[in-house]
Amino acid sequence: MNVIKVMLMTVIAFIVLLPVSWMVLSSFRLEEEIFKFTELGYHLLIPENWTLQNYRDIFSENQRPLDRYMLNTLFIAVTGTFLGLLVNSFAAFSFAKMRFPLKRSLFVIFLSTLAIPFEAIMVPQYMIIRDFGWLDTYTALIVPQIVWAFGIFLLVQFFSDIPRSLIEAARIDGASWLTIFFRVAVPMSWPAIITLGIITFVGKWDEFLWALIVISDDAKQVIQIAIASYSLETYTSWGMVFAASTIASIPTMIIFLLLQKYYIQGVTTSGIK
Repeated sequence: MNVIKVMLMTVIAFIVLLPVSWMVLSSFRLEEEIFKFTELGYHLLIPENWTLQNYRDIFSENQRPLDRYMLNTLFIAVTGTFLGLLVNSFAAFSFAKMRFPLKRSLFVIFLSTLAIPFEAIMVPQYMIIRDFGWLDTYTALIVPQIVWAFGIFLLVQFFSDIPRSLIEAARIDGASWLTIFFRVAVPMSWPAIITLGIITFVGKWDEFLWALIVISDDAKQVIQIAIASYSLETYTSWGMVFAASTIASIPTMIIFLLLQKYYIQGVTTSGIK
């Protein structure tokens, strides 16, 4: 039985990793060699002539400097993730442990927003951003997506499992709600918070449509727009696309490898054991 499981997992891993491996290795090919081999075999993955020219091109191009786009995206992703975790965890803790009028109704309203597709609110959200004068600013990419109903829902499940006796004991000792949040709730919910942080960071790192709408200044664009810019109407530089995509995947891969233990705990558990 274990042998069957190992074989099955090996096949699944091969299917998942094959296109990724092909993309990474193709970034080291010459442009004319990328689609030269189409049949499954040694040359499909291993380049005949290894080259770093694609990587030199994406970092040396003055009109679309990839390093600038990466710094922009990193700033937006880190700032948005931090503010999102702070605001969403405050809201989740309030819904889970505090008592206030219409709490259940408000929570249901929050959850109902998950059923609304982004395309339905994209135009009104753009008009609000325009009226605030935030077009072509990092604020337009960070502020509108700080509050996330899914993030609040995820953290509510963890905060709800914190024993109320701990909260009451802290209140008797004179602790404020803010102290209880940072010293009791947060330390006991790290897996969920880190899980939400990873999901939020990846989502902001991969931002494309909203950035394309609200940012027209090339100096403030994000990395996904840079990758798309290598594909023009008449010609697509696939070597540069693959090289930029490989570089763009490194930060999210590093974060997941470093925090995968907490991510797995956050996904497989729903509270405190």
